[in-house]
Amino acid sequence: MTEEILAVYERLSFCFETRKFADLRILLLDMEPADIAHYLENSLEEKEQLMFFRLLPKELASDVFVEIDSDLQERLIKAFTDNELKQVIDDMFLDDTVDIIEEMPANVVKRILKNSTPEDRKQINELLEYPEDSAGSIMTTEYISFSPSTTIESAFDKIRRTGVNKETIYTCYVVDRKKRLVGAVSVKDMLLAEKNSIIADVMDANAVVANTLDDKEQVALMFSKYDKLALPVIDKEGCLVGIITVDDAVDVIQEEATEDMQKIAAVLPNEKPYLKQSIFSIWKARAPWLILLLITSTFTSIILSNYESKLNSVLYAFVPMLMGTAGNAGGQTSVTIIRAIAVGDVEFKDIFKVILKEMLVAVALGLTIGVICFGKIMLIDSLYDKIAITEAVVISVVCAISLIMAKLVGCVLPLLAKKIKLDPAVVASPLMTTIVDALALIIYCTIAIAII
Repeated sequence: MTEEILAVYERLSFCFETRKFADLRILLLDMEPADIAHYLENSLEEKEQLMFFRLLPKELASDVFVEIDSDLQERLIKAFTDNELKQVIDDMFLDDTVDIIEEMPANVVKRILKNSTPEDRKQINELLEYPEDSAGSIMTTEYISFSPSTTIESAFDKIRRTGVNKETIYTCYVVDRKKRLVGAVSVKDMLLAEKNSIIADVMDANAVVANTLDDKEQVALMFSKYDKLALPVIDKEGCLVGIITVDDAVDVIQEEATEDMQKIAAVLPNEKPYLKQSIFSIWKARAPWLILLLITSTFTSIILSNYESKLNSVLYAFVPMLMGTAGNAGGQTSVTIIRAIAVGDVEFKDIFKVILKEMLVAVALGLTIGVICFGKIMLIDSLYDKIAITEAVVISVVCAISLIMAKLVGCVLPLLAKKIKLDPAVVASPLMTTIVDALALIIYCTIAIAII
């Protein structure tokens, strides 16, 4: 939080506590809805939140309501009168209403739908039918469209009449009589055109589009690729059924990035903020992976047991270092490749290019780490235990080989997971740890016993 925002929050608290509601409203009108929502959630007691929300200017109430977390939304809805709930819902965009409905229990959903207009209720139900991870689930049906023969002057008249209730007016869409999408037009292009010219003369007939069943993460990445503020969404017949705006795309990208990080860290994804999660939900998210990793560690235990009698105490002492180095090296590569897959930089067809690049990097890193490892053993570890040069060389060489092996596993495994339609982030974390640890042990024990 900036000092400026904190100062505003202090003034809000003063006005609210001293009941200077007129001054409070003036302050609120100059604030962003997200900042008001943060104040509402974190600076007020539960019994004060409803009163504060009712003091919000009408033009701000719905925007603030969308920004607050689902738990507070549910409490407010239960406390609203039907008239208050209807006012909030009527001022919200449909995609925001759908997002809220998906988070609410059945009794709250019934109240929301009951206080929606029949037309909105129909559109809400249609949006709710799309798969959760599809483009259709995050689109809104509130957009502006024209026919190709509409004049620029008539188009602006329509924007003035209906634009206040639309998600965006900066990009409009062109459809034929059957509502099939034929192009897109920006307000900038319309402003620069003659008012008597028609939309067909200034529209872009090759508009970038998404399909209703496209994966929402891939659609969100299209905003970055094509620098769009909004994307039209079409159905199987090519008819325009909605649009996705850049703010929804940013939310999707943030959610997917958080989910990937949780999976890579071997934690089941949880959409709630950390401080809103219960102890049980955190336990439930972490326990399964810890149990799985505990079970898979049996493989390394078996390998160590088989070789334990053949390794001297000096060689045995370096097992944790070798496994740790290999695991860290594999983790570096897998995270890099998983992220590259997520943003569309790498696909399975690039696997040989990826392997070649990672192997060249791995050899360079292996030589570097091997030399440093040898120096560390001779200068530091030999102070505590007598280590022969032969043993130091074997440990250093195995360290380099294990690193190269881990890099190979780290780059190949996520790509193979993607190819067989598994989540690379899920597969790479526990599976890679087990494979890398086991291979590093086998390489170390085999070479050490053969030479020493």
